[in-house]
Amino acid sequence: MILYSRDAEADRAFLRDVLGYPHVDAGRGWLIFRLPPAEAAVHPTDGEPKHQLYLMCDSVESTVAELMSRGVEFTSPVTDQGWGRLTSLRLPGGGELGLYEPRHPVAYDI
Repeated sequence: MILYSRDAEADRAFLRDVLGYPHVDAGRGWLIFRLPPAEAAVHPTDGEPKHQLYLMCDSVESTVAELMSRGVEFTSPVTDQGWGRLTSLRLPGGGELGLYEPRHPVAYDI
């Protein structure tokens, strides 16, 4: 996964310092992060193809509270989508990441 950012240094610091993701320095400050278990899904669309990135958590309320205590800005309230409870957070570089608590079977349990 590659995130393109208007402020790559700030977003790298966010992943390193706020989310606490382990990393290596690939040289000249280019940090490569180990991510938590991940899933991929492909959904049909009649519109323009797009990609979205969501971080998953066990409890959206406790994760939101913890991240807010670290200064993270959330851009939407927690909503129940049926398949999970969803919110979004702002990256320092201006991008957004989704955050959700799944209510469906998760692939990383198999």
